[in-house]
Amino acid sequence: MAGTHGGPKRRGRPSGPAGDTRERILASARDLFARNGMAATSVRAVAAAAGVDAALVHHYFGTKKNLFTAAIDIPVDPDVVLERVRAVPLDELGRTIPSVVLPLWEYEAGAGMKAALRSALAGDRIAMFEDFLREIVLAEVARRVDDPPGFGIVRAEFVATQVLGVVVARHIVELEPFASLPLEQIIDTIAPNLQRYLTADLPR
Repeated sequence: MAGTHGGPKRRGRPSGPAGDTRERILASARDLFARNGMAATSVRAVAAAAGVDAALVHHYFGTKKNLFTAAIDIPVDPDVVLERVRAVPLDELGRTIPSVVLPLWEYEAGAGMKAALRSALAGDRIAMFEDFLREIVLAEVARRVDDPPGFGIVRAEFVATQVLGVVVARHIVELEPFASLPLEQIIDTIAPNLQRYLTADLPR
């Protein structure tokens, strides 16, 4: 008789609170991303581990990139941030990058960003944080400055060291008087060096 126990398992939206389903997907995503990395983890694999359809993962998170961002608790859509990086001329990247990234840590979203960074630095999600930087943030910059070919990621990582250094000194260590300097002063100071990393000849 239809509907009796023993019939085929139904896929799709599971019963129970939606919040429980979302958290189960996130827990599965964190486990798989931490073990296999972002590139080697598919939405289908996350869905299978969570016991749901892949369509339900897309329903809650949209893209794999958004799922990955949620899995490491970054409370900012990276595409919104990177859109400004894509839009500016190459010779303005050195100023645009800190102008876009550093203010995120100063305002409402900053508390969540700091918590995510502290967790990464403590070792809880360091591999995932590294994956986020390389696969989502740095890859976008590297494509624009890949001269000579294959050197773009090195340029992008040089930029990351300086921008992350500012974030750690200002918001994690709270090194004074640096932590209390006007943000615009910091951007003015580091922008020329970032531009050099991005477009000037570097020692090899």
